[in-house]
Amino acid sequence: MSTVVETDVLIVGSGPAGASAALALSTYGVPNIVVTRYASLADTPRAHITNQRTMEVLRDLGVEQDVIARATPQHLMGNTTFCTSLAGEELGRVRSWGNDPLVQAAHELASPTRMCDLPQHLMEPVLVDAAVARGTSLRFETEYLSHTQDDDGVTATVRDRLRGDTYEIRAKYLIGADGGRSRVAEDAGLPMGGQMGVAGSINIVFEADLTKYTAHRPATLYWVLAPGATVGGIGAGLVRCVRPWNEWLIVWGYDVTAGAPDLTTEYAESVVRQLVGDDEIPVTIKSSSAWTVNEMYAERYSNGRVFCAGDATHRHPPSNGLGSNTSIQDAYNLAWKLKLVLDGSASPKLLDTYTAERAPVGKQVVTRANRSIGETAPIFEALDGLSPQTPEQLWANIAARKEVGEAAEKQRAKLREAIAFKVYEFNAHGVDLNQRYTSEAVVPDGTPPETFPRDPELHHQPTSRPGARIPHAWITSGTRTLSTLDTVGHGRFTLLTGIGGEGWIRAAEAQDVDIATVVIGPGQEYEDPYGDWARLSEVSDAGALLVRPDGFVAFRHATAAPDAREVLSDALRRILGHAR
Repeated sequence: MSTVVETDVLIVGSGPAGASAALALSTYGVPNIVVTRYASLADTPRAHITNQRTMEVLRDLGVEQDVIARATPQHLMGNTTFCTSLAGEELGRVRSWGNDPLVQAAHELASPTRMCDLPQHLMEPVLVDAAVARGTSLRFETEYLSHTQDDDGVTATVRDRLRGDTYEIRAKYLIGADGGRSRVAEDAGLPMGGQMGVAGSINIVFEADLTKYTAHRPATLYWVLAPGATVGGIGAGLVRCVRPWNEWLIVWGYDVTAGAPDLTTEYAESVVRQLVGDDEIPVTIKSSSAWTVNEMYAERYSNGRVFCAGDATHRHPPSNGLGSNTSIQDAYNLAWKLKLVLDGSASPKLLDTYTAERAPVGKQVVTRANRSIGETAPIFEALDGLSPQTPEQLWANIAARKEVGEAAEKQRAKLREAIAFKVYEFNAHGVDLNQRYTSEAVVPDGTPPETFPRDPELHHQPTSRPGARIPHAWITSGTRTLSTLDTVGHGRFTLLTGIGGEGWIRAAEAQDVDIATVVIGPGQEYEDPYGDWARLSEVSDAGALLVRPDGFVAFRHATAAPDAREVLSDALRRILGHAR
């Protein structure tokens, strides 16, 4: 073996989780190496929906504008269509991804960012390029083989796939971001719940100018109810827009017990023709691949100095568009904790909060994505399409909805209701933004448990409660208008207070850990001209919020405190794992 390579953090995998972990760590000045067994970054679209919380993360990490420049904007994402083919009959639409006027208003109120659609093969270069520019060492064609760990670090054995030799990388910590068949998670012995391979699917990437079928109803997703379709257990095929309106990805199902079909160009084109419904339009097949739908989540995200993130810990179908979002947010949660432990500001106990905070989110995402599959069944039920029947009978059932009479009217109403219910997949704003962390890195303030007057999966509920993401409000500083989220992050804690909170400012300045201070009020550095922050902060002007580097509230005190320094010190000791 050659000389051992050393670093602070070794990251296995260059997908959304690994790339964003590298980007965050390099932004924070933490040396890191990324290894990937592949010769390049993602070469197919894969994950694509990028929600508001992820855009907030990318905003803090300084790449939001790079993502926006490459992405399909929100207004072109939202007419999710159900049809018999793109050229065929339309059965109905759902205003999706925040494009319903009422949901769009909720999006505007919730965040300074907008969601967008950026396929993985375009997202990864943004993350990786920025990470490398800031110090990450990236090694392609480098396969992780195994690891051992001791009290001081982790030694990973990797193989250079070009030379064929193996060597060791010694790191203080290892992050396994190596996907749904993670060897790192397996070697670390992470306990898993659920099951793999519950259904089979095929991705077909192709080029075709489908403007005449799509531009008038712009969308990310077009669901085709076609005989023989079994996508992820759903009796439909999916036509997904990669780039408007000439690059596409079709998802088509297969019987997982029988194995994937032979993915020839002829087979792929036949599927494309069936779902598009036009035999004349020019089609170029770019690639096809088979994959399985999974319903599995890790019950623990770490073992000693080894941590896993992304699909290594939560494996689920693409329903709700949560995969890469959850992966990036995993990495963001872990990176600042590693940074503070590595620089001596925090105890290693802080790292225990990674599992405590992210495992419940991962489980929720897996559950929600799989539940969304089942929520498609009522559409077929409305068309009497659940029981086995001939294609001719299914077409007759679809045609019946256009007839006159009570039965057809009931069928139309049932179909409208079934399609509208898909908001739980395509407009689950609460799933995106309502994460609540409970861990030792969050200090409860003694207030009664939170209640949700509206459905917490559909509706975002802003709060400054400890364990919640800081609410967004537009504030000003001189001639600048910025979000409250723009005052936090950047790898350090932030204390927010108002007029009368001078004691909290002095307390923050007296701490050993880096804490930025923000005073909001008339005549202060930051002002609240709309009064939104006064309403959303849920503390008095003299109260305080201590916000973590990831934008989540760690500590809240509703009023001034004569012993502010001692109160804040005690809270920080608990958060950083130094509590006595």
